[in-house]
Amino acid sequence: MQTRHLGSLTTSALGLGCMGMTHAYSPSTDEASALATLARAVELGVTLFDTAEVYGPFTNEELVGKGLKPYRDQVLIATKFGFTIGDAAKAARPSGVDSRPEHLRAVAEASLKRLGVEVIDLFYQHRVDPDVPIEETVGAMADLVKEGKVRALGLSEASAATLRRAHAVHPIAAIQSEYSLWTRDPEENGVLETCRELGIGFVPFSPLGRGALTGALKNLEGLADNDFRRGLPRFQGENFDANLALVHLLEEMAEKKGATAGQLALAWVLAQGDFIVPIPGTTKIANLEKNVAAAAITLSPEEVKELGDLLSPAKVKGERYPEAMAKMANR
Repeated sequence: MQTRHLGSLTTSALGLGCMGMTHAYSPSTDEASALATLARAVELGVTLFDTAEVYGPFTNEELVGKGLKPYRDQVLIATKFGFTIGDAAKAARPSGVDSRPEHLRAVAEASLKRLGVEVIDLFYQHRVDPDVPIEETVGAMADLVKEGKVRALGLSEASAATLRRAHAVHPIAAIQSEYSLWTRDPEENGVLETCRELGIGFVPFSPLGRGALTGALKNLEGLADNDFRRGLPRFQGENFDANLALVHLLEEMAEKKGATAGQLALAWVLAQGDFIVPIPGTTKIANLEKNVAAAAITLSPEEVKELGDLLSPAKVKGERYPEAMAKMANR
């Protein structure tokens, strides 16, 4: 697979988002299948693997660390801090954000142990904490780099202004935000342009629209009651029906191209710039193989425009997050 750069890090053009293996979606995969998927990803040339302490919480890091231990010298592991997580004995879940220096240091130490590594390759602030200046947070993150516990720093769902302030304190290797054919916020809020200007990598999560852009999700009947997507506006009622009609158009174009809808969606994201490294998530090896194959698809400028127009933001129905979650993004 071709390589791209996230700041000083060199990685495969496509990474693997590991969240869904233990968190948010349903049904979660069993450990043996997850480990097999991680191993197959390495075989296919994937070198960037994305996790976070909050996924599970905690169990995702343990799974990723176990699965990648045999390949540690071949891969980059990215993880994240920034949420307040309750007592694990009482169904731990995030209850707020916390990017105080003492908290992020404690999370880093715990993540190192759960991952079973000596250094975290890419350490993200998961969400910006409005109560802690970004300069203070990044300064503490930079201390971890000096100590050899972290290789590179990242932010997630931060605004262009916050990204600039953070980068002035210590080089930011990457910013992670949702970006896909049906989520174009980074184009509109200046984040992509800031990345281009400052040489910062951009890591789109949910580049397949949380599964919707693959065409495989025809209805919500197969989703568990606690599946994260049930609470998202785009997956509800008339919004979902309208968006599904757009996906049908994507499937028709993909058929003409000799690809799947998901592959075309990933190829479009990759075509937006060589500083972009999407991290589609999956729990199935067959889907992983399809995703990786998308990195070899070449789109003409005309095809890129046609795809962009097909699922333009004005056509997509519903916000990407409920109001409470939306307030935590783009600070």
